[in-house]
Amino acid sequence: MLRGLLSVFFMLLLGGPLLAAEKPNFLWIMSEDNSSHFLKLFDPTGAPTPNIEALANEGLVYDHAFSNAPVCSVARTTLITSCYAPRIGTFHHRRSFMVPMPEGVKMFPAYLREVGYYTTNNSKEDYNAKKSNDVWDDSSRKASWKNRKDGQPFFHVQTFTTTHESSLHFPANDIQDKPTKTDPETVFVPPHHPRTTTFKYTYARYHDRIQDVDQQIGKLVDQLKQEGLLETTFIFYFGDHGGVLPRGKGYAYETGLHVPLVIRVPEKFRDQMPEKVGSRIQSFVSFIDFGPTVLNLAGAKIPNGIDGHAFLALGNAHLMESDESLGYADRFDEKYDVVRTLRKGKYRYVRNFQPFNFDGLMNNYRYKMVAYREWRELYDAGELNETQAQFFESRPAEMLFDVEADPYETKNLAGDPDHAKVLAELRGRLNNIMTGMPDLGLYPESYLAANAADNPVAFGQQHKDEIAKLLEIANLEVLSFDEARPRLEEALGSSDPWQRYWGVIACTSHGKAALSLVKQLEAIAAADPENLVRVRAAEFLALHANVDPAAVLKKAIADAETATEANLILNSVVLLQDGQPGYEFSFKVSDFKHLEGNRGELDRRLEYLIEN
Repeated sequence: MLRGLLSVFFMLLLGGPLLAAEKPNFLWIMSEDNSSHFLKLFDPTGAPTPNIEALANEGLVYDHAFSNAPVCSVARTTLITSCYAPRIGTFHHRRSFMVPMPEGVKMFPAYLREVGYYTTNNSKEDYNAKKSNDVWDDSSRKASWKNRKDGQPFFHVQTFTTTHESSLHFPANDIQDKPTKTDPETVFVPPHHPRTTTFKYTYARYHDRIQDVDQQIGKLVDQLKQEGLLETTFIFYFGDHGGVLPRGKGYAYETGLHVPLVIRVPEKFRDQMPEKVGSRIQSFVSFIDFGPTVLNLAGAKIPNGIDGHAFLALGNAHLMESDESLGYADRFDEKYDVVRTLRKGKYRYVRNFQPFNFDGLMNNYRYKMVAYREWRELYDAGELNETQAQFFESRPAEMLFDVEADPYETKNLAGDPDHAKVLAELRGRLNNIMTGMPDLGLYPESYLAANAADNPVAFGQQHKDEIAKLLEIANLEVLSFDEARPRLEEALGSSDPWQRYWGVIACTSHGKAALSLVKQLEAIAAADPENLVRVRAAEFLALHANVDPAAVLKKAIADAETATEANLILNSVVLLQDGQPGYEFSFKVSDFKHLEGNRGELDRRLEYLIEN
């Protein structure tokens, strides 16, 4: 007995196994809707954040940290599941249906609870996957680490809404009536934005919000210090995705995906980590990696079936380093798109699968911001330069940017012969990632809701070859039309509706060059058995053959079965109404009463179309 007590005494004295087994605490602090560009710690044009900088001085700064998605629900679902959203069916914002977690995988805090952690979230979740009851001990506005048992390690998530997009939904008269602390004349306005009074004020107001959230972060860290927990707690500070000025949140550019990440390393564990406090880390990390990293530091098992990897560990474990990050952008509230992007080294490759969908397509919540509305008005008035106007015009099918030389992605290098090798490499790498998942985003949302919602991962595996074929057809967009034409004709004549669907979209992407296939496309618009294929053919004819699409799209709404299907059709309606040459449509609320399912995003579209 005495020998046992002496053994315990000497292990405690010498920092032996008992001390080594002590588990660290974790505090995640998230600010909403801000990319790394808004913090001076990451960008010389950003706002000063002394409290975040204090964390950096005692921790690690990640210069290449990325959300995999540029909007809340998809980003946060990726974060909590450690899985790519297009693989597990959680890639649309906001969800029209909930999906189960992949078989054998839990949201990662559940694994922390299994090894004794108290897990809390205050308070935003916004998940697109079904949450089991074992994820959080408490997830509410009252959630705190303070309610745990004595000595119990904790994992706590705190979201501050101070910097949320809604903070910039101010009335236009505020520009004159409510001065900002930050001088609007001193702020940097990126080249894709017009340097107007409105934009300067909006940037200055957001710099104020960044400084406000920095104060909130300082107070939260002070609580840890006062409770004697600071030196046993890893503190992660990061933005939940990019934003929130126009072309940030919701868009798969650097401003939508590149987030600030600082990890304060507690003194108790610094000598167990190879990374030196105060370092700036150049390896790439993404939201899929955050959960495995916490599990690794906590000594919990990292599950199979996820896509992320740990990037920190206690001890001398060799961890995988990366120089790439995948991004994805699909439905953003009521606005549809299909964009995949790969950041690798200094390059960002962007694949626009529906390039005729211009970025600035109407999206009600975005246009609550005065700056958004002014930007569109200036475009309509012809008062923007080419770089500023791009937001309201069709995009190339693929884009390549050197983000070190061109941080706001204004110069597309995809057509530059000197970058042909890089373009081919990144195109091939992205294709391999998409087929490897496989990527469910090549199916319309309404089809997935009806056929894949019960088990999206299994559906993807069962249809892996089919998805690869759809990608092959979609990739005809990046060829010359003459090279693509034989395979486009084959796709348009396929017995598979989704091969025809992507064949039509690829024709639309080629523009007037594809008019040689107009007879085949007219026949599809008139009589294809799949409603959404008829819509896509009418879209082509309207954009490139000046054929009024109103009758086909009106009938498509009547033939639609669900609100989700109708909302995709209305995306084409808004594109054809608000774009060039501009078509007129006449809808009534009664035209949509027969539709089943979640109507939230459909009703947003109707607010715009029927009232305007």
